[in-house]
Parts: sequence; structure tokens; C-alpha cells
Amino acid sequence: MSNANQKIVPHLWYDKEAKEAADFYVSIFPNSKIMDVTSIHDTPSGNSDIVSFELWGQKFMAISAGPYFKINPSVSFTVNFDPSREEDASEKIFEVRNKLSENGTVLMPLEKYPFGECYGWVQDKYGLSWQLILTNPEGEERPAIMPSFMFVGDKCGHTEEAIHFYLSVFKNAKQGHIARYPNGMEPDKEGTIMFSDFNLENQWFTAMDSAHDHKFSFNEAISFLVYCDTQEEIDYYWDKLSAVPEAEQCGWLKDMYGVSWQIVPSEMDQMMSKGTPEQLARVTKAFLKMKKFDLVELQNAYKG
Repeated sequence: MSNANQKIVPHLWYDKEAKEAADFYVSIFPNSKIMDVTSIHDTPSGNSDIVSFELWGQKFMAISAGPYFKINPSVSFTVNFDPSREEDASEKIFEVRNKLSENGTVLMPLEKYPFGECYGWVQDKYGLSWQLILTNPEGEERPAIMPSFMFVGDKCGHTEEAIHFYLSVFKNAKQGHIARYPNGMEPDKEGTIMFSDFNLENQWFTAMDSAHDHKFSFNEAISFLVYCDTQEEIDYYWDKLSAVPEAEQCGWLKDMYGVSWQIVPSEMDQMMSKGTPEQLARVTKAFLKMKKFDLVELQNAYKG
């Protein structure tokens, strides 16, 4: 089940491995393919590959743009192996775990936990981490792959507030489940969020607080593209989400929780994948000068 006009798309930043990582993921998950690979030139990172791909019906973008940001587990991807959808779900979860953990790290072994029959957390060789779960088929249906936020450090305890904020920003949004930490789960505080999920523009996310001593936090290595049809829409998301003026650059912004978003015109993908080398060069040159994207200026650069 592919979400053809997915409005919010996770975006992964690699030093040089975007294409290699995308190929690796596509080889592991069912119903997956590389959609497009475009190279842009003369960026601050030199030449960059931009890869768009789909994993189990979930769209992703990845870019090779230099060693500036390192992916860490503050944003991971939850993968639901649902026995009511996949007859061999319980074999498939082990198979995927084995492939993803090749030259990677097992953060939590695949086994029974108080919150699930079969759950594990692995960090793959590219640093991206995956929470694998054998879904209870009685529950409400969720997509196979969901981006997952872990609020740590000074952001821990803000999950619930952040969810309410995101639900207020995106028009088409709803809250899903909420499970809170009980007493006795120190260092996690009773009442903070152990697990929750919510939907923004037909994209499910999960979020949790973790008071453990993590050495990482949200950064630009994983961001979320928000595709906008009009300049009004670009302005709206920019005004609502941007909280760190010095992070505003080339359509990127950072919200008050430290999560990075890219507010981009929907037609940008068409321009990048269908444009001639000259058109690509003009669009790249135009957007590198911008903070918030100016749709008309990008269209004019494309038309020349």
C-alpha cells in the first residue's frame, strides 16, 4: 500500500553512502524500489547524490552531502510485522533483523518484552536504527514503517507537548495510542510517555520519552520534507515550525524541539528528476541562496 502523494517524507543525510544505503534497504524490505537518483553539482558539499526510494510502501529521500551530520537513534524507524497482513511475519522479522544487523549493532535483542511478544532494536551499518515489532493483529492497523522520535536529555518529558504542537500545526492530524511509564521504571518518570503514536497528513509517527543517559539528540541527519503546493502553504509551515533562526537555510528549519524539517514546493521533485542539467544547475543556484523557498523564483530559474 503505497502512499502516492505522501506529504511528509523522511530525509536521510549521509556523507557519501546515500545510494549504497538505499540499495541495501531496498534489498531487505518487501514492496521496495529506488524511484530516482539525481546528482546536483557545485553545492557547498561538492557533488551530491539525491536518492528517492520506497520501502514497504513508505517514501524516503536520501542525500550524500558530506560528513556534517551523523544519524543517531533519536529518530528511528519502527517496522510492524503484522501477522494479519504477512503470513510469515514471525520468520520475516528475524530475517530482516539479521540483514539489518550485519556489521551493525543490536541495541535490544529480538525477544519478548512487557510491551510486546517479539521486539528488537538494531542500528545498521550506516548508523540508522530500526525498531522491529511483531504486531498484535488485534490492534488498530498501522503502516509497515513509521518514523519514531525519542525525546532525550533536556527534551525528555516534552513528548506529549510536542505531539499536541504537531497536531495543531498540521491540518489533517489525529492522536493514536498513548501509554505512560508506570511508577518504578526509573530513571523514567511516572506519567511521561512510554509509547505514543499520531498521524500527520496520513503519515503515522511514534514518539516516546527516555530519561536514560543518551549521548545523542535530534540533529539534521534525519529531517522531514513537507511538500507544499503554494507559497501560502510554504509560508504557513515556515512560520509555525521555525524556532531557530540560524538553522534556516535552503528550505531547512529547526523546530523548538530540535527536529529538522524541509519546507519544499511539491514540484521540486519533478524539477530535480526531469530537469536538464542546465535547469538543475539554475534551480540549485537559486535555492542555495534562499532560506525560506520562494516558489515563483524557483519556477523562473527552472524555466530560465
